[in-house]
Formats: sequence, C-alpha cells, structure tokens
Amino acid sequence: MAFCNLAALLDRAATIHADRTAVREAGAPWSYRALHAKTLGLAARLSAAGVQPGDRVAGLADNCAAFLCLHFAIARLGAILVPLNGRLTPPELDDVLALAGTDLVYHDAAHESLANTLANRAVTLPDLTDLPSTDEAPPCAATSSDNPAQLYFTSGSTGHPKGVVLTHGNVHAHALSSIAELGLREADVWLHAAPMFHLADAWATWAITAVGGCHAFLPRFDAETAFTAITRDRVTITNLVPTMLNRMVHVENAEACDTSSMRRVLSGGAPIAPETVRRIVAVFGCEYVQTYGMTETAPYLTFSLLDADQRALPAEQRLRIASRTGRPVLGIDLRVVDEHGSPVAADDTTVGEIQVRGPSVTPGYWNDEVTTSAAFTADGYLKTGDLATLDASGSVRIVDRSKDVILSGGETVYSTEVEHRLQEHPAVLEVAVFATPDDDLGEQVTAAVVFRDGAAATGDELRNFCRETLAGFKCPRAFRFLEALPRLGSGKISKKALRGEAV
Repeated sequence: MAFCNLAALLDRAATIHADRTAVREAGAPWSYRALHAKTLGLAARLSAAGVQPGDRVAGLADNCAAFLCLHFAIARLGAILVPLNGRLTPPELDDVLALAGTDLVYHDAAHESLANTLANRAVTLPDLTDLPSTDEAPPCAATSSDNPAQLYFTSGSTGHPKGVVLTHGNVHAHALSSIAELGLREADVWLHAAPMFHLADAWATWAITAVGGCHAFLPRFDAETAFTAITRDRVTITNLVPTMLNRMVHVENAEACDTSSMRRVLSGGAPIAPETVRRIVAVFGCEYVQTYGMTETAPYLTFSLLDADQRALPAEQRLRIASRTGRPVLGIDLRVVDEHGSPVAADDTTVGEIQVRGPSVTPGYWNDEVTTSAAFTADGYLKTGDLATLDASGSVRIVDRSKDVILSGGETVYSTEVEHRLQEHPAVLEVAVFATPDDDLGEQVTAAVVFRDGAAATGDELRNFCRETLAGFKCPRAFRFLEALPRLGSGKISKKALRGEAV
C-alpha cells in the first residue's frame, strides 16, 4: 500500500471501492465516492480558513461521519489533529489548546456551548449532509513518515497535560499491523462506539478505510442503543472499554439481542474480570479479543488472539488465553525486564516492566524534551511502566498498572492531579488518591483524607469541590476519612495498604 500522507488511504479507497458503502449514519449509507467528495470539500474549507502544513487543528465532536472526514481533511493539508475530550472542563481544555498552540477548534452542534466558552476560535463542523462536496481540493501535502499527524493529550504523571505525538508513519504502521492481525477486510462493518477522541476507537478510522470497510456510528454510548446499532448496521467488529461491555451484558434479555453479524469484539483500556469475559462471549456469540496498548503506541501493543493449536483446546482453556493481555502485535518488539533492565524469565511468574519499540511507537512528547528523554531507554525502548509476566509462548499478563495510575471506565486518571486539587480544600490536611475495584468501571477513584484539626467536610462537598476544576471522571467516587495515612519506613504514604483498607 503506497504511502505519502494518511489522507491517501481515503484517496485509494475512493478509487478502488468507489461504490461500496463507506459510512452508515443512523442507518443511512454513503459511498466511498461521496465520502471522499465531502472530505475534499472540508479540506478546501480548512485551507480557505488559513490552515497550513504543521498547524494544529482541534476537533471536539461526538462520534459521527463528519468527524471522520475531519481526520482525513486535516491530514490532507499536512496539519495536525488535536482530538479533544468533551468531558474535560473549559480550563482543562484551554490548557490543552495552549500547549498545542492552536486557536482553531472545529466542533459539532452537541459541543457548541462548550466550544464557545473556550479561549479559541470555534468553528461549527456541519454534519455529513451539510458538508460541501467537491472534486477539486488541495492535493495531499508532501509529508514524510516522521511528520506529526496527531497530538493526543494526557494528564501526565505530574497532573499537567502532555502531548503525545503520533506521526503519519506511526499511524500508518499501526493500521497495517491491525489489518493483518485482525484480518480486517472490505466486508467488515466497524461500530465507532467508544469515543473517537480516544485511540481505543480512532485507530479504526484509518484501518477500516484502508481495507474499504464500512464505518457505523454510535454518537454517545448507551448499552441498549449499541445493540440496536449492531443489529441495524450488521456490525462485524468493534472495540469497547470494559465498562461499556459490562453494561451491555447486563441489559435485560441481552442474549436475545441480534448480534449474529459479529465476528469479533475487542476490549481494552481498563482491567476486566474473567467472569465478565465469559458473559461477553455468551451474549455476543463471537470471538473475544483482549487488547493492551497506550496512546504512545497508536495504541495496540498486544492481542489475545489464539493460534490454530489454541483454537483446538477446550472452551475453558480458550477463554483463559483470550482473557490474557496477549502476545505482541506485528512490528512491535516487546520485552519484560527487571529493575536492572535484564529480561525476566518466561515463566509467567516473574514480574517485570513492559518496554516496547517499533514503527507505531511515538517519537516523544510535544515540545517536551525532558519528558521524552525520561520515557525511553538508552537503546530506544519506551518504558510503559506497566508490570507483567511473560510465558513461554510470548504471551503477556499484566499484573499491575503504572504506579498510582487509575483506569476508570476507559479514562486514565492520575492520582497526583486529584490529590493536588483536594489539597486545596481548606479542611484537608493530607490526602492520598488510589484505585479500588469497581464492577462497572473496572477501577474507581478513591480518596483517603485526613482533616485539619477542628475541620471536616463530607464526601459530597469534596467531590463537588473537585468538579469545579476537574472532569467528572477524575473526581473521587469513594472517600475514606482517617486519623492518619499509613506510611512505609521511609515515611512515604503506603498506597498498597490503603488499597487493602478501602471500602
């Protein structure tokens, strides 16, 4: 597949698959020829607005075909897409936009009020029907594989946003490896059910287009509506975070929903219980694939795909293998090392840190050489911070997440950021934020609080205080009020002890 610019994937699809259905929005089909014309029209509009190669353009939208077009239109101009999480507060979004260095935010109608509160120029992104069509637009900008294509901002371990750079080469390499590993093909219908501003879903924008498959959309997740979309659009494959899957399998009469079109359901972004996997397989009646990845790796690093011999095993053994973190995807060099950087024994018992390198791995963080340097080893491996074991077949099993990182409902929450906010409350003396298990979210944000002498506050008061500056998913759902926080001999707070005490 020739490569010059990610937008070339759509150019190619519009030539080879011109009359095939490219998107289904609320059931209505659009061909690749029509989608391409709409994308060219949007690219022309962006160009007329002054967008140049290297400019950062933000996108704030629910899952929709117009947002899909925006991905390709921005790439076509050689500009850089900055997907925005609509669950963030205006101050958080303003921080991201300032760091990205953009003054242009394209938003859909659902986010108009939020977009208008930002300190940046807000431009309405019409729906697909209202987007202009044209056969004439600026040609794909000359880009190299090293040119940035996207900036995804995460909170960072210090609580400050950091921009993950993904290049045209990173995204293209990931698309090709996912196509090969998952057997993606033109007959596939992908449901954009997880938010498209997250790489848990956004990677499929490129991969499904590359094979001429069909994109279907769930603007915002709802369990019953997701089943309706699968049935209506004859969805064959999708990726859902465990919270979504857990809610779907607990829909009343879920087993009666028509999922006969599904051939694979993927899950990632948070821990998932084996019993939930068992229920997923029973409800969806298709192959389950556990995934593991990071924003920094575009995102997938492993799949729990079974080989031919494993497929012949009894059902219980197949389920156990499918529930593992899985083996590295094509093109990824993955190792699990001890604190000295030496490979751990492949005994599925010895724990080490996962480190990776490959063509889908970020070159680093936007305008942040210090963080970039700290993230990589001397021989070029990205240090994931995730702890895992490795078995003789090369399959990984994560046993713990990066220190103090909380994965709640597919969202990453950094405890330091929440602690800093709670520490600003006049009643709080000390605080430690950590993860506790949650059947719905995978993990929930929990805070242990020590009050100042003579002061106090309720959990609701502290939660509302957090909500003033933090997105809702970052705010603690549970509180434990203590006389003192447990500490190690060194004087450091023992979050391990807190996790054992939390209720």
